[in-house]
Amino acid sequence: MPTLRAAYKALRSDVKKRKRNEAITSEIKTRIKKIEGLIAENKKDEAKQYLKVMTSRYMSAASKGVVRKKTASRKISRLAKRINRIK
Repeated sequence: MPTLRAAYKALRSDVKKRKRNEAITSEIKTRIKKIEGLIAENKKDEAKQYLKVMTSRYMSAASKGVVRKKTASRKISRLAKRINRIK
């Protein structure tokens, strides 16, 4: 345990940040699984709509520092490519 008062405060804020980051990361993973399921079922229109929502969530997570911006862009791009391959 921390011995300094400032260290206790830092510990509290770290716990809050970790919970927020875990919630955002979990939501993103869930949305990706949903899109991959739609891709597997060849539901292009639904997948495109869901990708739009997921893109905004992913980029907001990137701006908050939960995920790196280039990682978010790469994953969004790869999902969009897979959706566009559906006939």
